[in-house]
Amino acid sequence: MKLIHCGDLHLDSKMETGLSAEKARERRLELLRTFTRMLEQAEADKVEAILICGDLFDAEHVSARARNCVLDGIVQHPGITFYYLQGNHDQSSFLSGLEEIPDNLRTFGREWTSYEQGEAVITGAEWSGADADTLAGQLSLPEDRVNLVMFHGMAAEYADKDRSEIFSLRNWRGKQIDYLALGHIHSFRQERLDDRGVWCYCGCLEGRGFDECGPKGYVELEVKAGKVSSRFVPFAWRCLHEVPVDVTDLLTAEEIRRRVQEEVQGIPSKDMVKICLTGKSALEAEKDPAWIQKWLEEDYYLLKVRDETTGVIHPEEYQYDVSLKGEFVRLVLGSEELSEEQKEEILRRGIHALEEV
Repeated sequence: MKLIHCGDLHLDSKMETGLSAEKARERRLELLRTFTRMLEQAEADKVEAILICGDLFDAEHVSARARNCVLDGIVQHPGITFYYLQGNHDQSSFLSGLEEIPDNLRTFGREWTSYEQGEAVITGAEWSGADADTLAGQLSLPEDRVNLVMFHGMAAEYADKDRSEIFSLRNWRGKQIDYLALGHIHSFRQERLDDRGVWCYCGCLEGRGFDECGPKGYVELEVKAGKVSSRFVPFAWRCLHEVPVDVTDLLTAEEIRRRVQEEVQGIPSKDMVKICLTGKSALEAEKDPAWIQKWLEEDYYLLKVRDETTGVIHPEEYQYDVSLKGEFVRLVLGSEELSEEQKEEILRRGIHALEEV
């Protein structure tokens, strides 16, 4: 039996990543399309169940488009059983007000609920944030079945009383869990839980901002002969990339631009890229993020350029300089009112201005 473990789709997200209003709307539609593409792929791969581990939506008031897209996807794939667990962003059930729940949709509440499908028992509970230890203590699973457990929260070795979303993995060991399907963290991660099972974050289907870089997708599970195997499936339509570019010792704008182009080579044009200039650079270096932005912005769906370099100042080089530049540098460096960051910025701008005179 094949299953899909997915979560944190955040449909209807505002997509506030520096996108224009038009592109933000386009990205919201792309999130919906990625969801329907996953269902089409599941059908083609003969997947029998999809585990949605929370944060299917991103807002309290779900748009009619997103709600209908999800419901239609469920109804149009009757051969797939959908297991839906609400997360912290699912502030109200999108099923409220429905006269009839689709026959192939299974839901969960605040207490453990189990469903049998094939060789597996699929168990889940929605966590309020205050009862994770209690829930773990109440979990009872059959030893002779394949146990897939769904939960939405942040796994750690020890719980944190100041962060309610964190739960302790110690309380989940020895519970006959073969696969603990988690939501909440937006990057794929899988580790051993105990001698019997593993815990896994599937990540999200699409990254929404540059804090969600890297491959995004879902986990495909296979239950066979009493064992669970899994593999991560990259599936995002667009990926986000944060690319550090060391520009140490580069002085001209053209040198820096060429170095940037070398580092981003191979990134698909449909993706979103954030370039971070790093390293130590001379104040005379022609670092111009706007120039790089203008040069490359048409090559990608979204491009951002940030200067994160550290300026290198050698006061001794200007100690006996009788030029206007030397007097300017000595004046700024001698200031007791300016911070080091302010001095660096003033010197950088001032030196470039003097060179253009």
